[in-house]
Amino acid sequence: MPKATWNGVVLAESDKCEVVEGNQYFPPDSVKREYFKESGTHTTCPW
Repeated sequence: MPKATWNGVVLAESDKCEVVEGNQYFPPDSVKREYFKESGTHTTCPW
């Protein structure tokens, strides 16, 4: 099961990720939002 960690903390984990060209995309409900904050940065994905 794909898992995203940082400094030993699990930030996201799911067996329902989408894989595009080797990149794992986690479903929004699998991301532990308590480790993130809003930002003025905006990105887009061509997929």
